[in-house]
Amino acid sequence: MKIVEKQTLDEERALYGSKGIIINDCSFDGPADGESAVKESSDIQVNRCFFNLRYPFWHVDGLEIHDSEMTSLCRAALWYSDHVTVTDTKMHGIKAFRECRDVAIRGCDIISPEFGWSVKNIEMDDTTAESEYFMMRSENITFKNVTLKGKYSFQYIKNAVFENCHFDTKDAFWHGENVLVRNSVVRGKYLAWYADGLTFENCKIIGTQPLCYCKNLKLVDCEMMDTDLCFEKSEVEARITTPVLSIKNPLAGTITVPEVGEIIMDDENAKGTVRIE
Repeated sequence: MKIVEKQTLDEERALYGSKGIIINDCSFDGPADGESAVKESSDIQVNRCFFNLRYPFWHVDGLEIHDSEMTSLCRAALWYSDHVTVTDTKMHGIKAFRECRDVAIRGCDIISPEFGWSVKNIEMDDTTAESEYFMMRSENITFKNVTLKGKYSFQYIKNAVFENCHFDTKDAFWHGENVLVRNSVVRGKYLAWYADGLTFENCKIIGTQPLCYCKNLKLVDCEMMDTDLCFEKSEVEARITTPVLSIKNPLAGTITVPEVGEIIMDDENAKGTVRIE
């Protein structure tokens, strides 16, 4: 493979259409302010590089990025790319990932509003993220040991498994389908409204008005803290291990809980059962 090494590249499409190259210790920055440095390329390896310009990796098939930095000026860094692996890298530009397939992210630091839209087949491990509208409309997701701070995360996602994660984010999982969250902490308001096929196992759920208007909702041995007006108009089977402030009008199913401050059943269509054990 051709090696591009220790260069400063700031021209428009500096490495456009490259095939089978290794880029080591390069800086994509400078007065020419060029965009789309590695667009329409394939079989690219990137090591210890600095990206301060826009749209570097569009339409790339086969991309590995290691130990690199994408600054806040590196907008929309990875779009329409397939077979992508990113490790030990800072992704700090807005809209860093979109419309990509077969993605692995490990040991990264993400600060990127609107990260990960419409991505299919993504694994993320040992990563921290700060983002709004995180992973919206993405499918086939596997996360392990991911810490997220944000808003409006995981909306409209399909087919996802989250393990040993910590999410601090409001309006998470809205309209999500076929989602499993295991051994995790989820903090935020209005959790997972309108989800279908959502399961929490051994999780801690914190925040007001969670899990309303859901279908096929399951909670297995979960803690709930500061949770009021839970389960409104949801079809739910739940086994909760901590007291709940209030439960309101579950549509169907059984909620087992050690203690509940208030049970509100003022909707004639609410047929769910709350069992105190």
